[in-house]
Amino acid sequence: MTIESFPGSSGYIDAGVDKKITYFSNTYVLGLTVVAGIGGLLFGYDTGVISGALLYIRDDFKAVDESSFLQETIVSMALVGAMIGAAAGGWINDAYGRKRATLLADVIFAFGSLVMAGAPDPYVLIMGRLLVGLGVGVASVTAPMYIAEAAPSEIRGGLVSTNVLMITGGQFLSYLVNLAFTEVPGTWRWMLGVAAVPAIVQFFLMLFLPESPRWLYMKKSKSEAIVVLSKIYDPYRLEEELDQLSSALEEENQRKNAVSYMDVFRIKEIRLAFFTGAGLQAFQQFTGINTVMYYSPTIVQMAGFSSNQLALLLSLVVALMNAAGTVVGINLIDHFGRRKLALSSLSGVFFSLILLSVAFFLESSGFANVGWIAVLGLALYIAFFAPGMGPVPWTVNSEIYPEAYRGICGGMSATVNWISNLIVAQSFLSVADAVGTGWTFMILAGISVAAFGFVVAFVPETKGLTFDEVEKIWKERAWGNGNGNGSESESLLETGEES
Repeated sequence: MTIESFPGSSGYIDAGVDKKITYFSNTYVLGLTVVAGIGGLLFGYDTGVISGALLYIRDDFKAVDESSFLQETIVSMALVGAMIGAAAGGWINDAYGRKRATLLADVIFAFGSLVMAGAPDPYVLIMGRLLVGLGVGVASVTAPMYIAEAAPSEIRGGLVSTNVLMITGGQFLSYLVNLAFTEVPGTWRWMLGVAAVPAIVQFFLMLFLPESPRWLYMKKSKSEAIVVLSKIYDPYRLEEELDQLSSALEEENQRKNAVSYMDVFRIKEIRLAFFTGAGLQAFQQFTGINTVMYYSPTIVQMAGFSSNQLALLLSLVVALMNAAGTVVGINLIDHFGRRKLALSSLSGVFFSLILLSVAFFLESSGFANVGWIAVLGLALYIAFFAPGMGPVPWTVNSEIYPEAYRGICGGMSATVNWISNLIVAQSFLSVADAVGTGWTFMILAGISVAAFGFVVAFVPETKGLTFDEVEKIWKERAWGNGNGNGSESESLLETGEES
């Protein structure tokens, strides 16, 4: 079917005209995406700002300066909060809706930011970090889910990837804020406290936005859902969407028991979908993105840059590259496909990690002037990771679960991402001390090969498919042709592979 933006105030998408949906076809959906994506901005800002703020926190609190444990706790407590927030966020989304979950995340995040800004001692600061982490965890589940459920299937990948762009944009913003407040009294308090501003802005904007139409239809009010959907689709396409929602609701009503976490492991098609989604989230972290970002100052120093140049050049340029790569991913994900984009990304990540490994091996062997190899490896890593393994895991997780399990599974897979993040952050230096930095990057290169095999074996192509069509893929993989939809599901699998 070919689709065009309908002229008029609603901006909905009209069928039967020779024009495809594009990222900018529907300003209403794009507006929902940008506002929901502020959750990603909070996510990115919090992960980026603490590195600069910690330098000044150490100056203010002698106990922090003298204790590596306190420094690590200040940084990692937000990860702990994010794990708890993501795990609870799935249930909150299913029980109370995407809109209320977003509002709750904003309140918790803003309160946590203000607690950090006014912290009289390191322990109150740590409590603020936990609260901020809780908000980030809930937002990390909610934002991609809300966007995916409002997006037409043809451009769903690009719109969900906008949330990842907001994450990388938040990291870039955090470096700018760190730079702006270096000469201001109460430096770190401003750095951490200003994070409340986007949370407050999103809170008030969300008050004027609707609940996810799919959640409304399934859990609350069909009439409210139809009002929202009518602003997105033309009458013909709207009828198709409502038919699919009606089928999903009928299937849910036939379910005798309430949805539970154990269902994720008990029901074969849900288990397969979760294994795929959680695996992508784990490999996103275990292929070394945070490790490479952490080691980037060392890499640039190898190339001969001074430490003063480092603070300005490295953080801003790497963050800009990351954001620019995500823009490329937004343009490619609905044309190239999720699966092909992930495989291309992992191929480049493997080559980049090998270059980084070789650079550190040569340096440890006494070779001079090898810094350019490391810098080339760093640049290539960001260039390949950002468009593919940056957005693909979040996009795939927003679309592969049935309606009844989307919140629970999305929350669980996001928790896997945060746990993997924490494992990598806590183990990298120990591994590097034990076997050397060159071998550590070689291990990451090996993990990228395993990730490539995982995508080939388990990740279907979901580009352009409706939620109903994606659900049929998992039933086909779980039960073969015996589920009553075999031939249709088989054709969907073949279409995905050929896309």
